[in-house]
Amino acid sequence: MAHSGTDRVKFRRYLEQSGLLDALTNAMTALYSDSDKPENAMAFLKRHIMAQESEALATQKAELQQKYQLLMEENQTLRRKLTQYEPSPEAAE
Repeated sequence: MAHSGTDRVKFRRYLEQSGLLDALTNAMTALYSDSDKPENAMAFLKRHIMAQESEALATQKAELQQKYQLLMEENQTLRRKLTQYEPSPEAAE
């Protein structure tokens, strides 16, 4: 199954845009630089790539937790303001 040069260029562009090429390059560089070569190079690459993803997820988690906290504070403020204008359900009975 022959692939045209255009297909290869498109695929390479896809790998670059997705960040996979950089992730693999960084992982391979880390493996090359490691003086104590692991017995299982594939496991090393998986761990290294997942560590990068894990860092990104940790950052995203921290941002979402901060946003959640701000929304909870805003919710409490709005609820307090609402009670000034509407009687509580218990008072209506």
